[in-house]
Amino acid sequence: MNFLEKLLAASHKQNSLLCVGLDPEPSHFPPILLGEPVETSIVRFCHAIITATSPYVCAYKPNLAFFEALGPIGMAVFQQVIGAIPPDIPIIVDAKRGDIGNSARNYAAAIFDVYHCDAVTVNPYLGYDSIAPFLAYRDKGIFLLCRTSNPSAGDFQDLLVQTDDGQARPLYEVIALRVQSWNEAGNCGLVVGATYPQQMQSIRVLCPDLPILIPGIGKQGGDLEASVRAGVDAQGERAIVSVSRAILYADKGNNYAAEAARQARSLRDQMNAARGR
Repeated sequence: MNFLEKLLAASHKQNSLLCVGLDPEPSHFPPILLGEPVETSIVRFCHAIITATSPYVCAYKPNLAFFEALGPIGMAVFQQVIGAIPPDIPIIVDAKRGDIGNSARNYAAAIFDVYHCDAVTVNPYLGYDSIAPFLAYRDKGIFLLCRTSNPSAGDFQDLLVQTDDGQARPLYEVIALRVQSWNEAGNCGLVVGATYPQQMQSIRVLCPDLPILIPGIGKQGGDLEASVRAGVDAQGERAIVSVSRAILYADKGNNYAAEAARQARSLRDQMNAARGR
């Protein structure tokens, strides 16, 4: 089973477009975890969140930055966290890698061969040769940054680019079209922020079949309903709506896991209503 097959199987089984982002910040942890070594508290917190939310998700998205910040023990913690994810639910590593060929090969090998994750986010700025080592893993998912959710995304992504057909397109559209041309193995996807649903709609028209990873719901203020409607394909699928803090820290007390489950279920149901299910 390749990444897209695994994603669609999980999405159908759970009736869900929801992806829970695993961005553990110990300063936001509940009192019950205070006083423990930070690595222990992160593992316990993430395991509880995964157990509570797994009936409502189509994927998990751990962000490597929160584990790398722990120093040498961080990747061992990462392994323990992803080890709690049910094997039928895809793991999309938010790493935003982007480097020249030999570096890219090692980044890809670490994520796919060492940690056995299902997909990764990649920065396309260096061009095809920096992406090719990831694409070589034909059964894995490669999500390329296209129109990101942050406020300054337009500094570069909105710049107009003269294309071969004589049109002037914003850079994010050029990226979307280029990624589609790289999708020979059916393992490419795009990252498009929920904070820009109109741009997402234009990207979906250009790339009707690519899966779209959609961050920016919750604390970043993205429009959930508009993003779902703009991001799904003609079958109401292939949108992966990522929510992190709004689920992880829905409750600051010791009832955090139950409240995360309630919030995950509610968001899943809102997404389904937006796509008419």
